[in-house]
Amino acid sequence: MNYAVKPVTENEILNEPWNFTCAILVMPGGADLGYCQALNGKGSRHIKQYVEQGGSYLGFCAGAYYGSGRCEFEAKSKNLGVVGNRELAFFPGTCRGLAFPGFAYNSDIGARAAELRVSKPEMSPGPVPMVFRSYYNGGGVFVDASRYYDKGIEVLAEYTEYLEVDGGDGNAAVIYCKVGDGGAILCNTHPEFDAAKLDHDSKVPGFNKIVEALEDDNTKGRNFLRACLSRLGLAVNPENTTPLALSKLHLSSAIPSGVTKVVESLQEIITERDGLSILEGGNDAFYLEQQSAGSIEESLDTMDNSGEDRADESRHPSNSFLDLDESVSRIKLHYKAPPTSEETPDFSHQLFYENLQSYNEQEERNNEVFGNYLLYGNVVTSTSTLLEKNTKLLSYLPLGFTATAARQTTGRGRGSNVWVSPPGSLMFSIAIRRPIQTQAPVIFLQYVAALAIVQGIKTYGPGYEKLPIKLKWPNDIYAPTSNSKTYVKIGGILVNCHYTSSEILAVVGIGLNTTNAAPTTCLNALNPPAPFTLEKLLARILVTFSALYKKFSRSGFDKSLHDMYYEHWLHSDQIVTLENEGGVRAKIKGITTDWGLLIAEEVGWQDRPTGRKFELQSDSNSFDFMKGLICRKGQKGKGS
Repeated sequence: MNYAVKPVTENEILNEPWNFTCAILVMPGGADLGYCQALNGKGSRHIKQYVEQGGSYLGFCAGAYYGSGRCEFEAKSKNLGVVGNRELAFFPGTCRGLAFPGFAYNSDIGARAAELRVSKPEMSPGPVPMVFRSYYNGGGVFVDASRYYDKGIEVLAEYTEYLEVDGGDGNAAVIYCKVGDGGAILCNTHPEFDAAKLDHDSKVPGFNKIVEALEDDNTKGRNFLRACLSRLGLAVNPENTTPLALSKLHLSSAIPSGVTKVVESLQEIITERDGLSILEGGNDAFYLEQQSAGSIEESLDTMDNSGEDRADESRHPSNSFLDLDESVSRIKLHYKAPPTSEETPDFSHQLFYENLQSYNEQEERNNEVFGNYLLYGNVVTSTSTLLEKNTKLLSYLPLGFTATAARQTTGRGRGSNVWVSPPGSLMFSIAIRRPIQTQAPVIFLQYVAALAIVQGIKTYGPGYEKLPIKLKWPNDIYAPTSNSKTYVKIGGILVNCHYTSSEILAVVGIGLNTTNAAPTTCLNALNPPAPFTLEKLLARILVTFSALYKKFSRSGFDKSLHDMYYEHWLHSDQIVTLENEGGVRAKIKGITTDWGLLIAEEVGWQDRPTGRKFELQSDSNSFDFMKGLICRKGQKGKGS
């Protein structure tokens, strides 16, 4: 997994620095006129500049009309007609539709399985079909596309059937456009549609035949789309990649009787259904695997000699609750010993607990360390979601309870961001319980977590203290690329909180590129004395977090923690531009001691301070310190 798919809004395209991290901008079908109304001017300039500077654009149907120099859609129709020039003009000519008659908005009445002949079979090293059928509903044809070859236009696929409108020289359905240092592919059909997900029972006459035709060519369409993405420079998964399936969870503990203690604390949210013990987490239900129905004090040994799960049909009748509700996850309770390597081949619990104990003894932490209770899954949605969304479960978990996984399908970042979770990334979340009345504001948890990561890396072993790991405010972990000139993000932190009358329940989610070089770089690419292992690094960070959290709970984010934070951060006296303050230039001076806001001091001639200061909060601003840019998301920061 090299990319995260993130929906973006009109506001984000207009006002956020999305272009610095975007691998490809996909403009879907819909209504091209709506795109124009929302994005003409500033939005179009941002998109075009992004592509010209090396970005990629993929437009389907309406996105193809929008990416052309001129749109002619049902030009003779009073009700549907849309005609006019377009600002992006990746294809400098006209996209003219309808290629086939019968279109109606929000309907499949004009849909068809349009046959396309691929013109550039050499555009990908993989299997590219010569001819395939693709879902069509309202697309056009690129008029005289072949005549624009000298302007960087290549025809990738043409319609094979008679068209309703004049396509000029050829019937170009899909084209590639060279745009500055980047490129765009405009596609008048929908090869991204999965035929299996189309409505077989549609009341539109003949639509079931269309679906059947598309199903026959589904693999060909997917291969064509894969070739298009490769043509735009993206790394594409192999053809036989299978979707990840969520796995069983494993609960274990470093403390004797630790699992028993956790399960006993959960009694109020455990119910019996069809003889099975079900944990009602709040958002999810979990089946507790156990040795005998109704018992929660013994582990269930379902492993055969090969290490594969055995199904006990006598305890899982065909009409049982589990068969009726596939949304119930499984948690195997490991009372006597942690999971074996056969059960969790991508994570060695033995190695983790050995290092947890070793680091714990070095720090003289006794049994107060985070990670004493561990929930592991080979594939989960998100460790953060697993804890944070299940508020009933969270309210009973002990301080420092940790969830980790080898793979995440929907990793989360700050705001609407997502976290790409390839193999080799260390992903875990920690449950924190704090009294409402405390001198240490919860906002500083993200800073404590960031310090725990950096300090944990640098105290992994002798020689690791020299690794160039830095903090980007407020809580991102950065490291240099191979050329040592550019720092890139390798880790991030997400803190979510729930409040009761007496305490704060927080989940600190952490993701850290450890052995995976993509999508940016990783710890092992920094030439450490010896390669990091996920299990040992997790133990080191958790023990460090325990010590820092204890100090934080006792005296807040005091001067010593501030100084430690500044020691590792990237921004001392950095000059940035505050875009939404009229392009004011300001020097970063630190963070406030009360709420952790970023302090920026305006500078004038020769970078001398003017006396005007700004206090900025992370949730109201977008930051690209590598570009010296701070953009306002919504409310204004506090100025003086």
